[in-house]
Amino acid sequence: MEGIGSGAGDPGWVPVDACTLAAAERPVRLDEFADLFRGLRRLDRYEPEWLRLRLADGAGVAERAAELTAREAGCCAFFDFTVHREGGDVVVDVRVPPSRAAVLDGLAAMAGYPR
Repeated sequence: MEGIGSGAGDPGWVPVDACTLAAAERPVRLDEFADLFRGLRRLDRYEPEWLRLRLADGAGVAERAAELTAREAGCCAFFDFTVHREGGDVVVDVRVPPSRAAVLDGLAAMAGYPR
């Protein structure tokens, strides 16, 4: 896919044509998401453009998820994130336009889904 991945340290699903994050910072950002995903309880793919992550709630999880997703939306404007608490979980909804559905495939794979 054209415009996806930029070389060493970037997975193939990172859309470099739409991301303003410096290439040197991308591995750090991916590590932050990997760390957040350690608390993953469930992942649902309701539509090709909608991914829901349910994370175990704990000290600072909702705040960390909100801060990380806000930074990610700031550099990759096609993302639409919402973070809220529900039934003992921190729920992170991720939506993208149809042209970016492959990004959710990559994000789901990174989260270890299916488990």
